[in-house]
Amino acid sequence: MPRILIVEDEPFMQQGLRDNLEFEGYQVDVASDGDAGLASIRKRLYDLVILDVMLPVRSGFDVCREARLEGIRTPIILLTARGEEMDKVRGLELGADDYITKPFSLRELLARVKAVLRRFENGNSTSTNDRVTIGRLTIDFDTFQAESDGKSVSMTHLEVEVLRYLFNHKNEVVTRADLLTHVWGYESQPSTRTVDNFILKLRQKIEEDVASPRHILTVHGIGYKLIP
Repeated sequence: MPRILIVEDEPFMQQGLRDNLEFEGYQVDVASDGDAGLASIRKRLYDLVILDVMLPVRSGFDVCREARLEGIRTPIILLTARGEEMDKVRGLELGADDYITKPFSLRELLARVKAVLRRFENGNSTSTNDRVTIGRLTIDFDTFQAESDGKSVSMTHLEVEVLRYLFNHKNEVVTRADLLTHVWGYESQPSTRTVDNFILKLRQKIEEDVASPRHILTVHGIGYKLIP
């Protein structure tokens, strides 16, 4: 049974999320500020963290950043009342796997939770039995261990899944819609700019010259092509 941590300071929202997730059969823990949330993430292995951005003591962005810097790969869904796209992009850049903008429906929340859990389970169960080298990056898709120029590289679960999908379709044109459908995996999709942001992050780890990529090529107006 998946265990979920909710980090939310508004008592009504926290209790509502907890009640509905427990009704769906999930085990649920809660924390009411950023420091308590980060301590819980460090102490216990969760299947998913639902993390509010606007928290006392330490923001959700800071919690996400610290967790990823420490190598914690637990999937994170950010809750934000901000509608600006750059805030969403920032959260994904820091290592979040998804975001939901308040106010949201219970149906949307449960769909996102199920999609992220399913994506993580599928990613962990896929066996490549091999380490793959793409440009400067060498990665093991089973363990998420990666290195570039002989140094360990931290990669979020979603970054690995984007790269895995591109590698499984190497030398083929992959559209942004393909990535949104098969990696993000739900109907209410983020914008294509989200895909472009992840491609940029991958290029920074793979390419010798990000401005003139040789391995993740842009197919203008369509999407991308991976050439190992």
